[in-house]
Amino acid sequence: MHAGDLAPAVDVAALMPEVMHTMSDKGLGMTCVLEAGRLVGIITDGDLRRRMIDRPDFLQLKAGDVMTLRPVTITGHLLAVEALNLMEQRKITSIVVASAAGEVEGVVHLHDLWGTELI
Repeated sequence: MHAGDLAPAVDVAALMPEVMHTMSDKGLGMTCVLEAGRLVGIITDGDLRRRMIDRPDFLQLKAGDVMTLRPVTITGHLLAVEALNLMEQRKITSIVVASAAGEVEGVVHLHDLWGTELI
């Protein structure tokens, strides 16, 4: 799991250049979007591509304008195999580990699970 400073996260008011920098720096193809320290959405590489095509003012948009609401999350107690099954069902490559209060504990990427020999 990518936790602490390794977990990609931006504020809901962050502009797209900051969002893209965070996503590139963390290398997971996504970032969590936070408001008052709580998870309110995520932005994926796909979200960026879609918005770049349909919004000429893309670089002036804020994270809250681009994010996907209600992202799929898991708790830290979920087994790796259960996380993998959920990721396969939802066809996603990353999943946010969050508390019941919406605090991000980390992000699990599909590549993290390869080492467990579940895949």
